Amino acid sequence: MFGLYGRPIVRSLKSAGFKTFTWLMPEGERYKSFSILEKAVGFLSESRFERNDLVLALGGGVVGDLAGFGAAIYLRGIPVIQVPTTLLAQIDSSVGGKTGINLPAGKNLVGAFHQPTAVFIDTETLMSLPSRELVSGFCEMVKQSLIAGESLFEKTVKCLREVSKTKDFLLSTEFEELIAANCAFKASIVANDEREATNRSDVKSRRILNFGHTTAHALEAITNYRTFRHGEAVGYGMLVAGELSRNLGLLASQDLQSLRTAVALCGPLPRADHLDVNQIIRALQHDKKSVGGQINWVLLERVGLPKIVDGGLISARTLRLSLRAGLQRRPRQTEGGH
Repeated sequence: MFGLYGRPIVRSLKSAGFKTFTWLMPEGERYKSFSILEKAVGFLSESRFERNDLVLALGGGVVGDLAGFGAAIYLRGIPVIQVPTTLLAQIDSSVGGKTGINLPAGKNLVGAFHQPTAVFIDTETLMSLPSRELVSGFCEMVKQSLIAGESLFEKTVKCLREVSKTKDFLLSTEFEELIAANCAFKASIVANDEREATNRSDVKSRRILNFGHTTAHALEAITNYRTFRHGEAVGYGMLVAGELSRNLGLLASQDLQSLRTAVALCGPLPRADHLDVNQIIRALQHDKKSVGGQINWVLLERVGLPKIVDGGLISARTLRLSLRAGLQRRPRQTEGGH
């Protein structure tokens, strides 16, 4: 990534009179750790960064999360600019100010809210992404659209069908507008509930953005962040949440099928039906969004109408059935290839 975009950015900044320092981190979710964070903050100290200097996070969500957290805690906070180069980072992790690292027990359990000074998105970076990174971003797009409403959902499904025909559609004005709509939706939620208040359960609560993430974080944790890209895990998380919603009588069967179709259009997901359901359930208990020892599930009543449900109201049998159904292998739709 740095070879593609880093060197040109450094040259541009230097020509504009900025003094630059470059630090590269390893690739992968498992490197969002205390040891890597310590190296990042140590680099800022060794480079003698001061309060009026800033961090520029160039890369995907892992880079943005770790660099943003480093900026949040160094000198009690210095500015950070997010320059996301993956689709998932462009529509999700670069917007909203959540930064953090993982613990062995679970994902993003240590972090801080630190809003970026600016976010710069260049959609041309999407053309260099491998297919799995695109699938990951598409899943996050589907997640946002399912909780946002019919208009964004229909536009997302339409764009996914077009991308399946030609990757060049990623550079279209229509796809740019879809990215902007995702950012605008998330920003509107964050502006209304920046720090994700635990006493809120309305449809404007920031907690609704966690749709699909409860199961996703458990899948990532039990596989040591080596099997699933984040968006791929969210794809399964949405399927499980959809099954739960239907099994609890919240979501109509035709709406569940619309969810399944949208996830299938994102592309193939790594196999998950062989994972130990008991291990997944144990991992769920460490979810950072639990309140009073109970998991709070974000489920759906229909597209655009999320509902926060206390996990204590979900029986163990219903949870197991929903996990097994959501994680099972399904025939891939022919129009969903990338």
